[in-house]
Amino acid sequence: MFFDIIGWVGAVLVLLAYFLLSAKKIKAGYFYQILNFAAGTCMAIGLFPKNAWFSFSVQIAWTLIALWSIIKLRSKK
Repeated sequence: MFFDIIGWVGAVLVLLAYFLLSAKKIKAGYFYQILNFAAGTCMAIGLFPKNAWFSFSVQIAWTLIALWSIIKLRSKK
């Protein structure tokens, strides 16, 4: 149950990030990448105990891409 809740939080976060970007409420900057990082992390946590390795690996990649983007954005400041 705990892992399902965390996974759903991640799903909501990724949809929220996409909606905010599409609605031009945010830019594809720091906040957007934080949302992506949190979403990918939560979804990976939710998928891990289910042995859904294909989906889990996509979420790990999503999280790492977001982390790379955050680091890149922070180094520009």
